Amino acid sequence: MTAFGPATLRIDEAAETTRISEGIRSYLRRARRKGTVVAVSGGIDSSVVAALCVRALGPERVLALQLPESESSDETLPISSELIASLGVDSRHEDISPMLEAFGCYRRRDDAIRRVVPEYGPGYRSKIVLPSVVDSDRYRIYSSVVEAPDGSQETHRLTTDAYLEIVAATNFKQRTRKVLEYFHADRLNYAVAGTPNRLEYDQGFFVKLGDGAADLKPIAHLYKSQVYAMAEYLGVPESIRTRPPTTDTYSMPQSQEEFYFSLPYNLMDLCLYGHNNDVPTSEIAAATGLTEEQVGRVVRDIEQKRRTTAYLHDRPVLLGEVPEV
Repeated sequence: MTAFGPATLRIDEAAETTRISEGIRSYLRRARRKGTVVAVSGGIDSSVVAALCVRALGPERVLALQLPESESSDETLPISSELIASLGVDSRHEDISPMLEAFGCYRRRDDAIRRVVPEYGPGYRSKIVLPSVVDSDRYRIYSSVVEAPDGSQETHRLTTDAYLEIVAATNFKQRTRKVLEYFHADRLNYAVAGTPNRLEYDQGFFVKLGDGAADLKPIAHLYKSQVYAMAEYLGVPESIRTRPPTTDTYSMPQSQEEFYFSLPYNLMDLCLYGHNNDVPTSEIAAATGLTEEQVGRVVRDIEQKRRTTAYLHDRPVLLGEVPEV
């Protein structure tokens, strides 16, 4: 029997591409939609979804949207443009900054930060971070990392109300993008293809009615390392395949690891797969290089995130009986 490890997550990329492509075509026939809209960020997940849609439908039935804002990484547009060129799809570029300004996204977030950092203002940058899950069993609280105009950085522990308001304000970004995705989908009679991978879908790493909203989610069953394998098979540009996963949400560069998962994706994949498939803790520890105690902390965090984000997956609650259509 093969030992548990990275090889456990290997898939037949060709067979998986065929299966997903048929699933996309089947959904569009059932939904009576002509193609798909994909918002591309230059990240691995949206790139793979766009490439799969092209395999399934051809480039003429896929629209790629570039939806940057004033705090997006400088790499976002060039890298996503490289993907669009490689796929040969039609695209639209819309800067969502004016919409976010109108919603008060930046103002509301900055007001929340000033509750713990009163001097925060023009020229400052920030992100929020979470302590590592593997270091201790202590309750983990988000902090704001603030960079002053002179480049100096400080970390400030966030109060609950400040944290919630920062997240609520930044969620405008994902929800605004989704409004535009559905505008283009409606005008073309297309479906919106979502981009969460299995880690994000399982652990609630998405915004309800934001990046969590879609008509189909082609890679929600694939672990992140499997998404990277699919990217190589599908010919996604190397600049995307070698780019570290980021949130591209806050004004400072931020990894998904420091914001939410607390582990690199390859280790998180193994912990989640092991937990899902009843792999003994000792084997998960050996495969990841973590101690059994640390694996236990990761598993407890997996279950905690599932409990606290379960409502993100819920359909609206009906308070009276309505027959299913």
